[in-house]
Amino acid sequence: MIPKIKFYQRNTLDVAQDLLGCFLVRKIGKKTFRGMITETEAYIGEDDLACHASKGRTPRTEMMYGDAGHAYVYMIYGMYHCLNIVTENKDYPAAVLIRGLASVREFKANKSEWEEIKDIKLDGPGKLCKFLKIDRKLNGWDITRGEKMWLEKGIKVRKSDIKSDKRIGIDYAKHCREYLWRFKIS
Repeated sequence: MIPKIKFYQRNTLDVAQDLLGCFLVRKIGKKTFRGMITETEAYIGEDDLACHASKGRTPRTEMMYGDAGHAYVYMIYGMYHCLNIVTENKDYPAAVLIRGLASVREFKANKSEWEEIKDIKLDGPGKLCKFLKIDRKLNGWDITRGEKMWLEKGIKVRKSDIKSDKRIGIDYAKHCREYLWRFKIS
């Protein structure tokens, strides 16, 4: 079942934790891939110095101010894309970065089942976007539609099985770099 828009219109920290155990599904041509979300990071508002919106509303950040349940895809280091899911209310910039996937499987239509892909680690936002061919063409994509890219309910992860930690790669963010807004299944 694909989470409805209300799922994403909630507090970003809650959404970031509730996405753990859900499946990110990506349809590329005739192939469909699915991986369980194992790690996320939250970015919340213009006061969060690690959030792209900390510099205000710009063409790059416009999607973060949009409707919840849409993809915010951007490029880092000139070569890696990152997938975020917009959260909370329209005109309030908040999103959850999808940092890692496990149990990646490909749907085999001839067998009508999912088969695990061997020896693949998607333990970084750039790696998972590269593997799943997620780029700026999907920026603004409504993930509640169930086409091209969407999320499905997965396993229920207990709060006691969620580890929180500091976000990665945001040394410039002053006191905000200390926020424990990165979540992973322990």
